[in-house]
Amino acid sequence: MVHQYSSQAHLSPSGDTEDIVALLAPRLAYFAGVARTEHVTRAAREMQVPQSTLSRAMVRLEQDLGVDLFARRGRTVSLTPAGRTFLTSVERALAEIEKAADEVRADADPTTGKVAFGFLHTLGSETVPGLIRAFRADHPRVRFSLVQNYGEAMLERLRAGELDLCLLTAPTLDAPDVVAHRLDVQKLRLVVPADHRLATRKRIRLAEAADETFVTLEPGYGLRSITDDVCKEAGFRPKIAFEGEEAETLRGLVAAGLGVALLPPPAVPRPGVAELTVTAPRAVREIGVAWLDGHHPDTPPVAAFKQFLLSRRGNLLPT
Repeated sequence: MVHQYSSQAHLSPSGDTEDIVALLAPRLAYFAGVARTEHVTRAAREMQVPQSTLSRAMVRLEQDLGVDLFARRGRTVSLTPAGRTFLTSVERALAEIEKAADEVRADADPTTGKVAFGFLHTLGSETVPGLIRAFRADHPRVRFSLVQNYGEAMLERLRAGELDLCLLTAPTLDAPDVVAHRLDVQKLRLVVPADHRLATRKRIRLAEAADETFVTLEPGYGLRSITDDVCKEAGFRPKIAFEGEEAETLRGLVAAGLGVALLPPPAVPRPGVAELTVTAPRAVREIGVAWLDGHHPDTPPVAAFKQFLLSRRGNLLPT
């Protein structure tokens, strides 16, 4: 294919891509309109811009590219081979821009928009489904993108703009670049095998379990930090045999007789274990909602869900 080149000054082929895009982007829709109609006056009328503006834009576009895109016969124009090649990519680019615009408008729609919501694995089986069900009683068409992960991973996604809101526990609630509101407190229990020497007890001081083998979540999980801190307050460092990524897996390890664990209450009772109330020290985890400090304004669906979560203070967790 032979392209015609203009002798006018234009951007160097090695020029910065951002400079090229900044120059070309405003003129692409004009170019597509002229190419579609093959008539400057008709294109100007359809796009509701002055003909002189459109003509100047096409001349500047050709100058910037250093390529003749049109063969001109008065106000009638036809695409050169270079123009046809360029049009194919321009139409594809404009279609992608239109698609992206439609998507962001849809996500921000007050009625049918989307909320990117992160939460801990331990809140996924009962707490979060209940929250979303209650919220959608008044907002039935709002959509959710749900992410389950541990605290630090959710903070990373919050900072990357991939999450609007998330439910976290301390210490991640205290991250310096996060706005956090405590919503509820959940008591932790010492979970022991059903045939354990402590299984017949209802309550226990954690110091009584100092010689036990513990199973815990991996470092980086909020519940792991709480376990380490509470045991330290009770006067011992836990002997850890297994580290996992999910609380119910730990409960299964306890049922198999592989250790004891400090865990939140299960969604449904699990056979093979006994769950003891810890009387000392205070063994709890705080649950709160967090979002990025200095974040851009919330879309209407995000703002509505944020206010809903804040309204659940003291009533976030199922009783």
